[in-house]
Amino acid sequence: MQPNLIIRADANAQVGTGHLMRCLALAQSWKTRGGEATFITCCESRSLPQSLADAGMQVVTLESAHPNPMDWKLTSQILQRHSNGWVVLDGYHFDPEYQRQVKKGGLPLLVIDDTAHLEHYHADIVLNQNIGADLLRYSSEPDTLLLLGSQYVLLRPEFLSRGASRIRIPGIARKVLITLGGADADNQTLKVIQAVKQIDIAGFEAVVVVGSNNPHRPQLQVESRDSTVPIAIVTNATNMDELMAWADLAISGGGSTCWELAFMGLPALVIILADNQRAVAEGLDEAGIVVSLGWHNNLNATDITQALLSLAGEMDARTEMSQRGRQLIDGRGNDRVVSKLLARCSN
Repeated sequence: MQPNLIIRADANAQVGTGHLMRCLALAQSWKTRGGEATFITCCESRSLPQSLADAGMQVVTLESAHPNPMDWKLTSQILQRHSNGWVVLDGYHFDPEYQRQVKKGGLPLLVIDDTAHLEHYHADIVLNQNIGADLLRYSSEPDTLLLLGSQYVLLRPEFLSRGASRIRIPGIARKVLITLGGADADNQTLKVIQAVKQIDIAGFEAVVVVGSNNPHRPQLQVESRDSTVPIAIVTNATNMDELMAWADLAISGGGSTCWELAFMGLPALVIILADNQRAVAEGLDEAGIVVSLGWHNNLNATDITQALLSLAGEMDARTEMSQRGRQLIDGRGNDRVVSKLLARCSN
């Protein structure tokens, strides 16, 4: 019997799509090692569950998420049908009680967590892939294994397959990739587009990636058409690796995309969109891998324009950022995590 990976993660306008995407990276690596993967998800987007299915995953959709009791009722029924493998929880709403319920079922539990915000973690393994994670203090079981730090970053296969390639660092950056998460409820993408429209560099162009959960797409399309700088809007991009290889620099939120940018060696300006992104943005800034612009509500379009112009003209700075990013993220995080999980299955 092949070991199962049962993943419980959600995506919506508030939490974005990062939890699902990094779990997909883990599931894809799990399958390459002979296992099977099932996603249980409460997702506002229809396209995301379909993307998971297209990637070879079994998908079960929920109408409501914990603390709604229907979440655990349906999830527990699925867990009862599996006798080996792991359960994975990725989401801030999976509190200690939810974890205890999983553990009662007998399957080992991996909790993916970014902030150590819970009073206790009833998990066999806690994974925090962020820079500086080792400085956090997790209250956990005596035998809980803590996998902390960027050596455990989870990357999807399309990025890993480009591991041998190098980002070209031009003298002046003229191609910018804008990606502020799958939801962007506060519409910070509009502010960035307005900043790009003020750029006066010959040949400058931008690609803006928006997710299916983004309610502001019509406004962004109107804004981008009214621009002397070519700005293309791409919805539900399935080729983020290609777009990162195309770009000279990026403007990104402080979520899991930052790890993909670092691995690809793409210099980036990072805007903090939520409290859980602060440590990532500030840590990568201190490491010289990105330039953090700080909290979104402290930025206006002119601030972003000035930062973009400055970095676009600094070839040496971008070269160093690129090199440091690739040194930090070696692309072996998936293998390290999966090896820990499979070792437990074989015991």
